[in-house]
Amino acid sequence: MASSTWQEKAAAKQQSSLNKIPKQWRLPAAVTETLQKPLAEHSNRILELDIPRKSGIMSDKEIEITENFTVEELLNKLRDGVFSALEVTLAFSKRAALAQQLLSCLTETYFPEAEERARFLDSERAQGRIVGPLHGLPISVKDGFQIKGSQATIGFVSFLDRVSDKNSPLIDILIELGAVIYVKTNIPLTLMTADSENNIFGRTLNPHNTSLTAGGSSGGEGSLVSFRGSPLGIGTDIAGSIRIPSLCCGTYGFKPTTSRIPDGGQASPASPGLDFFLPSAGPIANDIHALEILSRTVLSARPALHDSTALDVPWRQLPPPAPSAKLRLGLISEDPVFPLHPPVKRALANAAKLLEAQGHQIIPIPAARAHVADALAVAWEYFGLDELSFTHIEASGEPLVNSIIEGGKAYERFKSDFCADIASLQGTARIAALNVKRHAIAEDWRAIWKEERLDGVFGPGAQNTAIRHDMYGIPPYTLFLNTLGCSSSL
Repeated sequence: MASSTWQEKAAAKQQSSLNKIPKQWRLPAAVTETLQKPLAEHSNRILELDIPRKSGIMSDKEIEITENFTVEELLNKLRDGVFSALEVTLAFSKRAALAQQLLSCLTETYFPEAEERARFLDSERAQGRIVGPLHGLPISVKDGFQIKGSQATIGFVSFLDRVSDKNSPLIDILIELGAVIYVKTNIPLTLMTADSENNIFGRTLNPHNTSLTAGGSSGGEGSLVSFRGSPLGIGTDIAGSIRIPSLCCGTYGFKPTTSRIPDGGQASPASPGLDFFLPSAGPIANDIHALEILSRTVLSARPALHDSTALDVPWRQLPPPAPSAKLRLGLISEDPVFPLHPPVKRALANAAKLLEAQGHQIIPIPAARAHVADALAVAWEYFGLDELSFTHIEASGEPLVNSIIEGGKAYERFKSDFCADIASLQGTARIAALNVKRHAIAEDWRAIWKEERLDGVFGPGAQNTAIRHDMYGIPPYTLFLNTLGCSSSL
């Protein structure tokens, strides 16, 4: 019997995914026919169309649950019995199913399992037991997190024959904390572009405007959360992959310090053991306090006991500055190599003006001093050390997606001589030289913090706001913080 082509394998997975959406949750043709197609080529403003309400698939109470509450408010209502875990789970499951049909933001769904989990949590509460601080809260996770018995293809057709034999540590932690895991979300092929498209699940769309990118690589999370199909999502970030979708889709995202939130045990395109440049796992949500809730609850669970790659550093609750306190805040300036678009310049100027009006002192940090372009050059050299992703692509015969090609072109246009002196080095000598450069950048930043007596730093999240598909290019204003291993929020 002839083996299946990559197209046949991808089509079978797509059909399997569609079959898992209950028929009563599928959008009627009368709704989808009103959209301009192809969706990615037209400015369909999905959020403005209010499809969850107009479709008749969701009840008024389910609309209320998904639209009207912060994560903290939902948790309080779950704890107090105002809403049952089943009600909240079904509400977000339905809305996630609608999001998938409109935005292609999901990869795996666990609707029956999530319903069973919610019923269990409700039975525990009926007996006076709250399972954990996240009791009954549906949480979506990026596709790379493994869930036993299902797939984590991370967009590679050649990974379709793999089934996870255990959960990623963070999944186990979230379950112990009382959460309901109900969907996984879409990513780009290789995880290394800011457009979440692959040859299995297609292109994730931006609910604000389907002709613009949802960002990446946690673009499925950004799109789903923005559509309010998830109250709280978990992404990962190695170059801006939490912050870029948040910027594009209008959500909040937090990249913690490397190895704070457990990131181990995921499906990965990289060669095992090449862990000199690590991603960070972190939350995406529609309210900023949700970022703290996720960070606090996970870190309070001693994640290092579950994941050897996680730091055993407990959550520290620091008192907020007194209202009269005046902060010294560094402002990362525009890098002329990566000029800022007018809306970004305007937002930065407005932010600085508002902070100064409150009496805070703004200390400009020139982009050259901040090493924005230098850190990008170092990171790109690290990434180039491992070409295993392309072996995974070649294994199935699938093509590259356009954003990979366009990203390569963008880097070729970026001219930097920061790493020119190591061009001839190979093997461990090249890795060592990159480490030296990376450490030098970190040392310069240590000096900046000390000499300027900074309390914090802010700057552009990107050169641009959400942009046309496949045109995001390289992300210097987020990536330099990954090179440093620092936390960052957007």
